[in-house]
Amino acid sequence: MRHSLDRWFTPLAVLPTFVVMLLVFGLPLLFSLYLSFTGWSLSQDLLGGEFVGWANYQDLLDDPVFLGSLGITFGFTAAAVAAQLGLGLAIALLLNMDLPYMRTFRTALIVPMMITPIVGALCWKLLLDPSHGVFNHWIGERIVWLGMPSTALGAVWVVNVWHSTPYVALILLAGLRSLPSEPGEAAAIDGASRLQMFRHVTLPLLRPYLLVALLLRTIFEFRAFDNIYAMTGGGPANSTMVLSMFTYLVSFVRFDFSLGAAASWMMLAMSMLMCLVFIAVIRRRDAN
Repeated sequence: MRHSLDRWFTPLAVLPTFVVMLLVFGLPLLFSLYLSFTGWSLSQDLLGGEFVGWANYQDLLDDPVFLGSLGITFGFTAAAVAAQLGLGLAIALLLNMDLPYMRTFRTALIVPMMITPIVGALCWKLLLDPSHGVFNHWIGERIVWLGMPSTALGAVWVVNVWHSTPYVALILLAGLRSLPSEPGEAAAIDGASRLQMFRHVTLPLLRPYLLVALLLRTIFEFRAFDNIYAMTGGGPANSTMVLSMFTYLVSFVRFDFSLGAAASWMMLAMSMLMCLVFIAVIRRRDAN
């Protein structure tokens, strides 16, 4: 009897949480899937939309703004993640040194992470203001950073890199602090230079942490929204129109919920595909 109770205790304990998660996330997810195959509007009943099949997805693939948002999203994600990994690794290597006041610098590193993304984006928007911004004052020119297609995406990229690089640096710093010292000591005895030790000893040992940081930041940057919403709203001239921004505008500005649901599911499918690719790479590395 006791063995039977122990066997059923875990499922019964998890059941309330599972039911709540199903109601909070599962039902809206299924409803959005339903919307993506219908032509539903606010004037209709909840399940009164007309079934249109793949028409919403076809409309997306025929929409030049959506296709442009795909290119912007992938390019922005690749550039942001590459910069965050490069800068994060450099910062982690510097903070791993035993120098005076290094604990203070490590603590200061998390300040950008502690700032709410919207608040940080609004602060940067003030700094980039064409009339009163600090940056224009420093360079002595009046540049509308967020009002020109040639500079708006770059400005948003800088803000994302500034806000998220400390997160990558902390992951890599934790990895550096946990690496065994024996391989480095053996390489030093064999006469390896600092560059050779970094390339052939530190980087291979740090690879699991790099892959984790790469996976997490790719997922987060692919669905980047806060900074873009606060700074540019997808403009000017759709130059910062990433997928998440496109989905928001279609759903809650144009109130085309069916098209917005289709865009959301396409975004989810691409995110899951990227996750599966990263997981396959990590498993292959672990198998070797």
